[in-house]
Amino acid sequence: MDTEAQHTERDRSSAPDDGSQGEGSRSARRSGLSRVSLRTAALTGVACTVFVLLLSHFVVQPFQIPSSSMEPALQVGDRVLVNKLAYRSGSEPARGDVVVFDGRGSFVPEELTENPVSSVVREGLAMLGLAEPTETDFVKRVVGTGGDRVVCCDTEGRIEVNGVPVEERYLHPDGVPSEVAFDIVVPEGRLWVMGDHRSASRDSRDHLGEPGGGMVPVDRVIGRADWIGWPAGRWSGLEPTDAFSGVPDPGPLSGGAHG
Repeated sequence: MDTEAQHTERDRSSAPDDGSQGEGSRSARRSGLSRVSLRTAALTGVACTVFVLLLSHFVVQPFQIPSSSMEPALQVGDRVLVNKLAYRSGSEPARGDVVVFDGRGSFVPEELTENPVSSVVREGLAMLGLAEPTETDFVKRVVGTGGDRVVCCDTEGRIEVNGVPVEERYLHPDGVPSEVAFDIVVPEGRLWVMGDHRSASRDSRDHLGEPGGGMVPVDRVIGRADWIGWPAGRWSGLEPTDAFSGVPDPGPLSGGAHG
């Protein structure tokens, strides 16, 4: 029996005639690798999105500037990065801080809500800095804290805090400190806030006489705006101001109307 011939026949029958079977195997492998790559990319994308959302919720949140009320420091369309850890561990907003806060109960009605589905979508996009904030979120500068007496204005048109005139060099050059006269004492646990572009800002002044008197509860502050993250040409930190360095701590309340 010619065993060598049998082996030769078996070897011939097991080998591809034109290479098509080998090509098919390579195509299958490439297809499998593509599916694995797509699955890996999808999982990576989901993980990155979850990480960014968690970071935005607990640490740093992008906030899109919707109006000109904080010019020149913040321009329409800027994305500021809000430091949510700034007021943890017992610290509170200080005069001169630029803060983002929930205005329900002070700037807008407490019960103001929107469609639950659109609210979730908007909140998710806003937390990624891809959408304007909700109608209840605002960005302003702290001018008075608990116990402060804030008055507009002295004989030179400057705002006074605890009897000391404040040189607000951060204000928009086209405006004045305020065209609205007021004399208020800020309750403990609340803030008197104003925009830097006073003629284009609806702030605490516009809510005098309403429930809350335009005073923002400290516990409604979301965080401090510390950096401009976008557009790239405006990457920078928000410089702290020394405008309130000469303002003394509040003394006994007298002469001011409570908001």
